[in-house]
Amino acid sequence: MNLELHYGLLGSLEAALIALAVGFVVFFLWWQVCRRTGLSAGHAIAWSCLAAVAIGAGVDGWNMFYLGMVQLESPLYARLALAGIHDPDQLGTRVVLEIAGALVGVGLGWRAFSPRAAAEGDTRGD
Repeated sequence: MNLELHYGLLGSLEAALIALAVGFVVFFLWWQVCRRTGLSAGHAIAWSCLAAVAIGAGVDGWNMFYLGMVQLESPLYARLALAGIHDPDQLGTRVVLEIAGALVGVGLGWRAFSPRAAAEGDTRGD
């Protein structure tokens, strides 16, 4: 899937919304797996957080790691490395927002599919 995102903060927010949707869907899938195998909700939350961050921010996180760890001795190598990155000026912001979006998506999924929240009808007194 090759989405054309905007540049700047708007593109980072778009990537965060995509990561949020990924986190919600991944939590739903892990919730079904853990419910059928008898694992707790904590397992579903932990595994879905790990998977959602890897899917949602994996490529941009790898690009940020690569730029920080590889020594780009010549301008040619630097230009080649930056050419493969969509909006390299906002790479750090995009990674942070993608991670936050993925984790918020998992949290929203947990809130939506949690049996305690459905049984109490969102009327907690604590």
